[in-house]
Amino acid sequence: MIEQLHPRILENKDWATLLFVVTFAVVAMTKSAYETRFSEFSKLIFSDKYAKIYRDNNQLKSSFTVGLFFVQIVSYAFFIQLTMHIFGYASKTDWILFIQIATFLLYFILGKFLIEKIVATSFNIDEFADLFNLQKVTYRTYIGVLILPINAVLFYYDNIPKIIPLAIIGISLCISLYSYYISIKTYQNAIISKLFYFILYLCALEIAPYY
Repeated sequence: MIEQLHPRILENKDWATLLFVVTFAVVAMTKSAYETRFSEFSKLIFSDKYAKIYRDNNQLKSSFTVGLFFVQIVSYAFFIQLTMHIFGYASKTDWILFIQIATFLLYFILGKFLIEKIVATSFNIDEFADLFNLQKVTYRTYIGVLILPINAVLFYYDNIPKIIPLAIIGISLCISLYSYYISIKTYQNAIISKLFYFILYLCALEIAPYY
């Protein structure tokens, strides 16, 4: 009796492996080049010391921020694709989809940043907006670095329970809300003096884009 043969579908994971290696290498090089700063950065969820020390506007353009911004984009793109895969909407090994997601995230974040700069200039709150944005970038990057090793584990395992990405999303939202609390607490004097503009800023640039 001749057995029925089924084609074996091999998924190409080489691109993801290479990207994970490069991303972890960027984190390692950043940690090596900025050992003290990275140490404070790693304690961000437990202490606001990092936010108080590195609150200069020029920090947005530093190699530390730029390097970890790359890590952030890759990490979020992987997590979105993995979540879509777990819920049955996409393949986790589709590198074209990954590029699409990463490109969308890049343009969304940079576009939002440029619009914030324009609005801040119009409202004459440039300095406050830059400091507030730096705070958001810091915590957003922190989340990206945290979920990077989780992405690596999820990518090479099958049959991941749906509760896992949902739990990660919930924890990330809690950290994001905590970052807003820290920002408002840190810059409360500036916020109170320009409360009306701050409310407009939140509605137009923090709530509407994500909605």
